[in-house]
Amino acid sequence: MFELNKTLTYQSLMLLKGEIEDFIATVGNIGVIFVEVVKRIFSFKINFKETIEQSKRFAFDSLPISLTIVGMTSAIIAMQLAPELAKQGGADYTGTLSALVMVRELATIMSGFAIISMVGSSFASELASMAVTEQINAMTVLKVDYISYLIVPRFLAGVVFMPCVFILSAVFGLICAGYVSNWCADLSLLNYYTSLWHGLYLRDIFIALLKASFFGGTIALISCVHGCFTHGGAKEVGLATTKAVVWSFLGIAVWDFIFASFFYL
Repeated sequence: MFELNKTLTYQSLMLLKGEIEDFIATVGNIGVIFVEVVKRIFSFKINFKETIEQSKRFAFDSLPISLTIVGMTSAIIAMQLAPELAKQGGADYTGTLSALVMVRELATIMSGFAIISMVGSSFASELASMAVTEQINAMTVLKVDYISYLIVPRFLAGVVFMPCVFILSAVFGLICAGYVSNWCADLSLLNYYTSLWHGLYLRDIFIALLKASFFGGTIALISCVHGCFTHGGAKEVGLATTKAVVWSFLGIAVWDFIFASFFYL
């Protein structure tokens, strides 16, 4: 007798249905938690001690890897860009192009990737472990607002300190690009740093800072939501961490596209 539920087509459709339902549920959870976080921020239900603690993690724990990634990437770009510009007689524009690439895109994206890897995954695994061991349920039973205690501090840390990480990463990246340009294309550092200001505009800096703030809040919110809504055991903690990382990458890509379309199109 033919059994529909054993066919490959049926199983594929059921898998697709499950993925769509999971996607919708995740988006809904993120939206609901975001609204609750905003309510608590505007009503000043903020645990300042925990916010300072999470800010240290967000700002300092991710800084070494952010500087390394941005510095190496900017050096690689300058290594390929400066000699080609020198061949065309445009070596003096190396600083201008480096500033545009670094401030508009590279520093925010690369530091965002570093923070997702270091901090976002840590947030997700930490809260997922609390969820599967029913610590979050215990907080609810004891009438402790877990959103104010666990999520709001992490969200505020991301919003406030991601721009700081971006500034330091961008400056370090531009310095690395300058020394590499000097080494590869014999471009004087004076000419490089002078040409930087032809590509740096206050508008671009403000847009990048705003974008970094959105990135930080998105990473923290997505990681916390995936952590808090975890059920099961150790396997589910790993899955929640993986999903948090993937969704965070997707989130900053979407925000980057929105900012580029709105401000530069």
